[in-house]
Amino acid sequence: MKCRRWLVAAALLLAAGGAAAQEFAFKDMQGQVQRLSDYRGKWVLVNFWATWCPPCLEEVPDLVALHEAHRKTDLVVIGVALDSSRESVVGFVAKKQVSYPIVLGDYDLAAQVGEVNALPTSYLFDPTGKLVSYQEGIVTRESVESYIKSKNKKQK
Repeated sequence: MKCRRWLVAAALLLAAGGAAAQEFAFKDMQGQVQRLSDYRGKWVLVNFWATWCPPCLEEVPDLVALHEAHRKTDLVVIGVALDSSRESVVGFVAKKQVSYPIVLGDYDLAAQVGEVNALPTSYLFDPTGKLVSYQEGIVTRESVESYIKSKNKKQK
């Protein structure tokens, strides 16, 4: 069901012709600037979440696994914590061993990517930096990998 929702959302975006991404620039908790343009050639999943959000917390292990499996080759995950204190985010990231970049954000910062009406919300950009999918609700490693695999087959 989750995979189907992801694919339906992606189909709606593609039917609309996709959207060119505005460049975003987020400073992560290590002080590094995360820019969409820095990841040309890779898929980029930007995930908006909060420490108090049960569905957000449920998806984190899959996002860590997704990032670890692909970060050196073809995909990166960037997490943007909203409505959460620095203390709660630092503690959560340490406890769950989150390996992808984490940004302490707000809704103004999120607007660089798009609207966030619910948490979690994820945006997926293709290797050219084009927004190709949007998902309110949980994403899984399997759904993201399946979507990317389907797009890679069509390109060949």
